[in-house]
Amino acid sequence: MKDSRCCASELKLKDACGVFGVYSFNGANLAKPTYYGLFSLQHRGQESAGIYVSDGRRFKGRAGMGLVNMIFNEDNLKELTGHIAIGHVRYSTTGSSILENAQPFVIESKFGPIAVAHNGNLINTKELRDHLPDYKFKGTTDTEIIAALLANSPESDFEAALIKTLAQCRGAFSLIIMTNDKLVAVRDPHGIRPLSIGKLDDAYVFSSETCGLDVVGAVFVRDVDAGELVIIDAQGLRSKTWSRGEREAMCVFEFIYFARPDSLIKGRSFHDIRVHLGKYLAVEQPANADMVIAVPDSGIPAAIGYASESGIPFSEGLIKNRYIGRTFIQPTQALRDIGVKMKLNPIRDAVRGRKIVLMDDSIVRGTTSRQIVRLLRDCGAREVHFRVSSPPIMHSCFYGIDTPSRADLIAANLSVEGIRKYIEADSLGYLSLKSLTKAINLPADRSCLACLNGEYPVNIPERLQSLKLFFE
Repeated sequence: MKDSRCCASELKLKDACGVFGVYSFNGANLAKPTYYGLFSLQHRGQESAGIYVSDGRRFKGRAGMGLVNMIFNEDNLKELTGHIAIGHVRYSTTGSSILENAQPFVIESKFGPIAVAHNGNLINTKELRDHLPDYKFKGTTDTEIIAALLANSPESDFEAALIKTLAQCRGAFSLIIMTNDKLVAVRDPHGIRPLSIGKLDDAYVFSSETCGLDVVGAVFVRDVDAGELVIIDAQGLRSKTWSRGEREAMCVFEFIYFARPDSLIKGRSFHDIRVHLGKYLAVEQPANADMVIAVPDSGIPAAIGYASESGIPFSEGLIKNRYIGRTFIQPTQALRDIGVKMKLNPIRDAVRGRKIVLMDDSIVRGTTSRQIVRLLRDCGAREVHFRVSSPPIMHSCFYGIDTPSRADLIAANLSVEGIRKYIEADSLGYLSLKSLTKAINLPADRSCLACLNGEYPVNIPERLQSLKLFFE
């Protein structure tokens, strides 16, 4: 992780992106529903956003830097007329945060124009680029590589070309692809990143999370399966398995933090799962305290669960300034500390004189955790008992989460007691890996726990072990 991101990124890990797509059989214009869908997925990426539509003959659309509502308005959405739409919100993990890397990525091909929106991260980008010696890259994303491989495939049939392209890709990828007359959804063989299907009247909707379906009034149908290819065209929806035999390995941090709490996974809300994380944590890591508070917003469900199981009252103790965006980023430690104070502020009367359980979903570097503990003490908290609703993060992610190198991960370098001393808490307790898998009700051999236990479902090339952002 680059220093230029430290202020925002240390507060929370960042996921790669959110993808959204709609196909209407009655010719309805879909730019606005796509806008609403992306708005619901904005938590998955705030660097850039884009929408493209097709009327069956040509594409219209735009992509830009910033939030969805900074790029689109009533006037430019009216210009985007078409019954097929694709959208994307981005947080960069491969490729710089520049306009050339904004998605959906659109490319001309022998199949006509193709638009690609990608959530995830490929780990064999160098090898794939080497297969395209004559292609002139506009940006530095793995999404452009996928699009270029598809556009330059020797196969004459689009579906055959797509399957051949997918077979070359290694890593995490949930894709939505639009042509003039088709909308396609794909998940990698391990299903590392989520992708859902919904139904809205005579339209089908794809979304990274079910909250994107809810906002447009679509009814959840099912998840796209690992290794599945779903195609919608004038003949309807059809599906095929393009890859078999790999173990499923959905990212565990979707359960812990990334997904919105109102989204569903396998029939359960992420909120419910996170409440159970807190309940298990209260059993494993009890504390003698007066109140349970959370680092908002992601720590709140686990704090509610901890309070419920422990009998310690839950209360609001930290206020989050929701108007601080990702543009507030400064490289120096002094300004980084100011950033924490601008984003979070204690309620003095609530914490003064109290022994507090402070709940968060993770500790990455530890610098922000220490600042929050200090803020609470400065406002009169007697004791601060830090509880974390996940196991220690000890390994880097290469599948679409922007984690630092192991040298910067505090849990990879210090014991739990060493971390406690560093963040200046009175006590520190993490959730165990065993309780984590119980709470999410997904066996460890069907989850990606690589950042916690170092067991990567897709082997990581040696050169990437020390090079997080290959094209930076």
